[in-house]
Amino acid sequence: MRKLFTSESVTEGHPDKICDQISDTILDAILEKDPNAHVACECIATTGLILIMGEISAACSVDYASLARKKVLDIGYDRAKYGFDGESCSVLVCVDQQSPDIAMGVNNALEGRKTNAMETGAGDQGMMFGYACNETPEYMPMPIALAHRLTRRMAWVRKNHLVNYMRPDGKAQVTVEYEDDKPVRVDAVVLSTQHDPTVTHEQIERDMMELVIRHEIPSELLDENTKFYINPTGRFVVGGPQGDSGLTGRKIIVDTYGGMGRHGGGCFSGKDPTKVDRSAAYAARHAAKNVVAAGLADRCEIQLAYAIGVANPVSVMVDSFGTGKMSDQELGRLVSKVFDFRPAAIIERLQLKKPVYAQVAAYGHFGRSDLDLSWEKLDYVEKLKRA
Repeated sequence: MRKLFTSESVTEGHPDKICDQISDTILDAILEKDPNAHVACECIATTGLILIMGEISAACSVDYASLARKKVLDIGYDRAKYGFDGESCSVLVCVDQQSPDIAMGVNNALEGRKTNAMETGAGDQGMMFGYACNETPEYMPMPIALAHRLTRRMAWVRKNHLVNYMRPDGKAQVTVEYEDDKPVRVDAVVLSTQHDPTVTHEQIERDMMELVIRHEIPSELLDENTKFYINPTGRFVVGGPQGDSGLTGRKIIVDTYGGMGRHGGGCFSGKDPTKVDRSAAYAARHAAKNVVAAGLADRCEIQLAYAIGVANPVSVMVDSFGTGKMSDQELGRLVSKVFDFRPAAIIERLQLKKPVYAQVAAYGHFGRSDLDLSWEKLDYVEKLKRA
């Protein structure tokens, strides 16, 4: 049976991704000074304006405005003609303390209150998913893996001045054809880059095809029937926060599995690891990736669910989509035995109090072979096999 599946990625200059990166840059700056800080930092960007807001309780202070401006400049919005400039835009800050009601449950979980032993509770209720498959070396679905390669390459081409007309905003979309659940070819590629008004559409098409698409997508996946859509509107001069307002947490499918795996709905950026939206999603990915790498399934999705102020998850579910070497129920018992999914255990195991988050705020939190991420390590393969 043949089917098509599509995933998208966006560049670091996309307005939503600007906001994700500002939120995580602030988080990293705080964790560097106070690893135990509680941070929920969100950001809005629009024409000439950045608004930083949230709830932060920390034993330190940071310069929110300076951090935001530097990140915007690093992305490449460094002149007014781009429609957004980190030097001249306004930055408003509206930050409060974390709710004491939430802090009470996080600092000492229900289990700890019953036994008079301190235990970190989940920062909120909710469900989180982790996913892995053996389609690519990074154990990610091929559509999102290829889409991220394209957007990373777009940024590299722009920053290394291979062409002189690209601007920071951009996005890519890849449609992969599957046969019997195996990727066999790329059916369509959509790529859009913000650009200088003087460049011709023909030049953009030619450069993006040669410098980006053919550089990143293996030739054996492309054929005479592959469709290419490069800047399909014909013009993309107005971009970034001038063309579309940005908001932290609005690219959660880009951040994860491109729609191939389920999503619990909570974003990652700007949240310290006591927020299980982030830490439990990382832990579920870590477990799922090790299950697949151990040869226990070709595809694995793990759902974790939590109650606010409670340390142990209320449920752990494994779905191998019929590819498991044992039943999903047995896989679930195995995963629960090998991995401790209490927030404090996750934070310690994956070393999540370190300032490592700004680097994953663009181009995906998972499958990042270009980064040394604790939740991407295959360090539990032998433990799973032994168990």
